[in-house]
Amino acid sequence: MPKIKTLRTKKPPDGFAEIEDTLLDFANRLKDIETAAHDGKKKNESLWPIFQITHQRSRYVFDLYYEREAISTELYQWLLKQGYADANLIAKWKKQGYEKLCCLRCIQAKENTYSATCVCRVPKHKLDKDKVVECVTCGCKGCASSD
Repeated sequence: MPKIKTLRTKKPPDGFAEIEDTLLDFANRLKDIETAAHDGKKKNESLWPIFQITHQRSRYVFDLYYEREAISTELYQWLLKQGYADANLIAKWKKQGYEKLCCLRCIQAKENTYSATCVCRVPKHKLDKDKVVECVTCGCKGCASSD
């Protein structure tokens, strides 16, 4: 979640005005999800949309900096510091085999059953074709880079 703006917060670097509307759109979508009713959903299922939007926001910042090279290093570092993107998740995306990783909890062995990585990390060709695979933590349907 982005930090609350105070008087001591430095002004954003040049180029923030161009992406501010998109980041505000992500923030508004998060607020809508937080206020939406969660009737009939399991505890984990109600958190899935939040994970998905924060993933999309981090991917947006990642693409701007690494893929399109549309923002400066100063702006990128400022966005990470202000909490607009998850720096740890972006660090994993730069490593081979983790390019499509959905969240960090999926690769933490202690968080999952049998001390293994999440089922969404298993390539789809190794799973039953009849079963629909969903991550219990974030609702991902498969983030293995070999898919």
